Amino acid sequence: MALGYALAVLATLASGSGSVLASTGVRRAGAYGGTSLDLIALRRQWLYFLGLGVDLLGFAFAAAALHRLPLFLVQSMLAFSVGVTATISVFMGSRLGTPGWGALGVGAAGLILLGVSADPGPAATLPPQWRWVLVFMAVPVAAIALYARHHHHVWATVALAFGAGVSYSIVGISARTVDFPDAVWRLVLEPAAWAIALNGLAAAVLFAMALQKGGPTTVTAIMFTTNTALSSAVGLIYLDDRVRAGYTTAAAAGFILAITGAIAVAHYTADTRQKGRSTTPAGMLS
Repeated sequence: MALGYALAVLATLASGSGSVLASTGVRRAGAYGGTSLDLIALRRQWLYFLGLGVDLLGFAFAAAALHRLPLFLVQSMLAFSVGVTATISVFMGSRLGTPGWGALGVGAAGLILLGVSADPGPAATLPPQWRWVLVFMAVPVAAIALYARHHHHVWATVALAFGAGVSYSIVGISARTVDFPDAVWRLVLEPAAWAIALNGLAAAVLFAMALQKGGPTTVTAIMFTTNTALSSAVGLIYLDDRVRAGYTTAAAAGFILAITGAIAVAHYTADTRQKGRSTTPAGMLS
């Protein structure tokens, strides 16, 4: 049980720190706030690729944690990795006001309640046909991307953020239910492994498209809420995820606090960056 909690914490730390490294690489390449063609400059930014590597390591930790802990706990912790990102950014020179620190405290309190409420254990086995359903969930998500590519109204941004949240939840559900074979190469025959790869790619693309079209706070709020709520509901209803007896109220409160805190931290972090860009001379931006 302790190993599962340790892996979930490592996943959260890796995800948050990987975001900082990748973001630093994007800024150094001069691709922040630019067009998709500007991303070509990232090929020379080792910090960006180091960030991606740390993110992948975080995913490995999360997948291992999901074999021991319920989705509602691990997914909430991963959502709160934005708090890790904000804290590291503060040590690197960014500012986070009192409301931001308060949001961190709210989210941390929620995670503590979730950690106490969760009943560790493996997930129920999904029938093979449902594992293939997880794989093909990437198709309707891709349709959302195609729709939003040709529309620029606010609902296109909402659809992209929602689609990213759905894909991320499918990744979590697949990681929770993946059946690791004795031989590693047999993973290519495991539908859940394909669901993780395809939906993970779809989620990353849709989230990036959503950020190009809309504000980071709105996009992050929709994505976090969809991801955690959908995956937690599936885990509790279909995968035998459990809350300790007598801790249902604490779990519900913890879930609300954790997600609210994560969204609030994202909001105050984005607000701080926006103010910084508006008050910093263009020649001083790096």
